[in-house]
Amino acid sequence: MSDRIETAVESGYTPQIPEKERILKARAVALAKQPEDTKVDDEYIEVVEFKLSYENYGIESGYVREVYPLKELTHVPCTPPFVFGIINVRGQILSVIDLRKFFELPETGLNDMNRAIIVHNSRIEFGILADVVLEVHSIPLREIQPPLPALTGTRAEYLRGVTKERLAVLDIEKILSDKKIIVHEEI
Repeated sequence: MSDRIETAVESGYTPQIPEKERILKARAVALAKQPEDTKVDDEYIEVVEFKLSYENYGIESGYVREVYPLKELTHVPCTPPFVFGIINVRGQILSVIDLRKFFELPETGLNDMNRAIIVHNSRIEFGILADVVLEVHSIPLREIQPPLPALTGTRAEYLRGVTKERLAVLDIEKILSDKKIIVHEEI
């Protein structure tokens, strides 16, 4: 077929308008088709990645209000061990939760880089203690694998899954909705 086209072009052939329209329409249809071997784009979630006790965790960015430097923290007596204290964020008093204690992880020393990741939903807002906030990036949903069956305890029930890079993606909505997070004790 290409020999026939070359011969026609060399002889000075110019197609008539109806034929031009037919050719252009055929080209448009061919270009509009999605290649069969190309996969449709995956769905992604954007996560804030942070380090906690030498492990990397991710929180879906839609639940993150901000990352706040942990400057002045006030410890509150008679609270559960996972309540690290409270902070004043531009006039708003927020609790800071230490997931190391909540997940029963080994503790590491605090350093100058500690941050509170302020998370929220429609009912509650608080800070999550982070050793280091690493980055914000997108992860394809298909790369998030269910937590390993060997992982038991409190941490397993709050994990959405784990990526091949060993990033534990937290089910932050489950944490925000958990009644164990809210302290209702009075002295």
